[in-house]
Amino acid sequence: MAILKVKKLFEDAVVPSYAHDGDSGLDLFSYGDYVIGPGERKLISTGVAFEIQRGYEVQIRPRSGLAYKRGVTVLNSPGTIDSGYRGEIKVILINHGEEDFYVRRGDKIAQAVLAKVERAEIEVVSELEDSVRGEGGFGSTGGHSSLRSES
Repeated sequence: MAILKVKKLFEDAVVPSYAHDGDSGLDLFSYGDYVIGPGERKLISTGVAFEIQRGYEVQIRPRSGLAYKRGVTVLNSPGTIDSGYRGEIKVILINHGEEDFYVRRGDKIAQAVLAKVERAEIEVVSELEDSVRGEGGFGSTGGHSSLRSES
């Protein structure tokens, strides 16, 4: 089992925790009060720092309830925290909703998922092997009626 060391930067910061047995993500909590207007983004303090084992990263992901009910999500989702970073964990929230969104100290704002990282060995080549998909991307496989052209 991997160990994630957490340092409270302030005595009253809330330590990230799993809400339920079997959850993948640790809840992250705000360490401040914020107002995020419609279309705005804010960097939200958590008041904690991590020591992540080499070979792992922490991914910052949105909370589905905030996204669905309020239109608030993590802007760079998933955000990556590398094992060498020791600063405060901060979360970029964006409000896609139509009303101000209030974040209060202690509110759950995002999830943190510990993930194993595989480092690649880079090999520069002059040709890539052909595949069925080829260079098709950005909707090239279809599957959604709004992506199909009308004829």
